[in-house]
Amino acid sequence: MASLMLDNALARLDGALGQLEAAARRRIEAERGRGNLETELALMQDDRARLAADLDGAMARLGHVETAAADVDQRLQRAMNVISAVIDRVQAQQPAEPEHEAS
Repeated sequence: MASLMLDNALARLDGALGQLEAAARRRIEAERGRGNLETELALMQDDRARLAADLDGAMARLGHVETAAADVDQRLQRAMNVISAVIDRVQAQQPAEPEHEAS
């Protein structure tokens, strides 16, 4: 009888140790996974910071391009106005051509 009780106690102890080992393995895997997630999060934060800096640079370049385009537009408008004025002056100085009658 004492031997049977001892065998039952040892079996329960063995089962409890097995459950403890399984729990420890799960905990180690969870910590390993957490470390991987923290590493991935840090990498994504670095990527985000780099992309934000790239975006800021692109927006600054876009601002410069828009300013240059506006300047070019103004210069083209002035040049077209000058050319139009020259054409008008030349046309005003030319004598009117007589109209030809069709025979």
